[in-house]
Amino acid sequence: MEKKKSLTYKDAGVDIEAGERLVDRIRPWAETTSRPGVMGGVGGFGALFSLTDALQARPLHDPILVSSTDGVGTKLKIAQMMGKHDTVGIDLVAMSANDILTLGAEPLFFLDYFATSRLDLDVAEQVIKGISEGCRQAECALIGGETAEMPDFYAPGEYDLAGFIVGIVERAQTIDGSHIAPGDKIIALASSGLHSNGFSLVRKILFELKGYKPEQIIPELGTSLGEELLHPTRIYVKVFQELKERFPLKGVAHITGGGLPGNLPRILPSNCQAILRLGSWEIPPIFPFLQRAGGMAEEEMFRVFNMGIGMAVIVAESEAEEALQIAQSFRGKAWMVGEIAFGERGVKLVEAR
Repeated sequence: MEKKKSLTYKDAGVDIEAGERLVDRIRPWAETTSRPGVMGGVGGFGALFSLTDALQARPLHDPILVSSTDGVGTKLKIAQMMGKHDTVGIDLVAMSANDILTLGAEPLFFLDYFATSRLDLDVAEQVIKGISEGCRQAECALIGGETAEMPDFYAPGEYDLAGFIVGIVERAQTIDGSHIAPGDKIIALASSGLHSNGFSLVRKILFELKGYKPEQIIPELGTSLGEELLHPTRIYVKVFQELKERFPLKGVAHITGGGLPGNLPRILPSNCQAILRLGSWEIPPIFPFLQRAGGMAEEEMFRVFNMGIGMAVIVAESEAEEALQIAQSFRGKAWMVGEIAFGERGVKLVEAR
């Protein structure tokens, strides 16, 4: 009698051995992100980080831990359409790292979650390579993560990402916006494009309504549409740390989903309004291109996209010019775009004088 073949996990679409091989392949990338405090390497049940060792390298009197989590959203669809997977990991780190900067924190370590229908080692390695690059830019360590293979849950070739970051700040140097006052100035740090927000609308306009292809060259963008859309989110850690060391920053806003009107008010006192002067900063070509393609009103553009400003920093008027010069000395542009005034909490867009 013929012996019946024993059913395995691999028959159900989960390859345990492939997951183990992935750990071996990504270990060198993770090691390039090491910093004081890291203990051991990736692959264990959990990740260890010594706060004592980290504080020896950067002493703090009363340290507070700061954490955040985020994903990349449907920008991943563009990566999957293009077959280009080495930049979305930078986006993943950026979204969480930039968030904790708004509280004054220095990133310490990062963990990722990679979920897919069926594990493709080459694709996964490229994604983790991007995450490692993001961690190097954010000066934090990639100390662990999780890879989940879920057949029938995701469509073939699809994957999703989530990231988790922990940072640290001196209690007395926590930034909470409470000291913002009328007369303070707003410095804008340039975005690198769309960053990682609004891509459901972007895909609807460009691919569904207009019928563009990702590989199509768009003369006014100077590159293919896919390359423009995949440009990774700028990570502001280095310029932020320089500004924080030199000036008492009153407020910092990461401009993500909801744009300037949805994010700047989150750090404002109830009696303060942000006045932004249109024309005082450069709006990258991708934004007017999208606006024309979708026939969108300017108000909706500002409500959805960052419109060229990835982060806004609020400083006292007396320190604004010097802070702007420091910000402009880093890679990426910066502008003085407005000021704080008395009024109902919110954002008011006015024409530049």
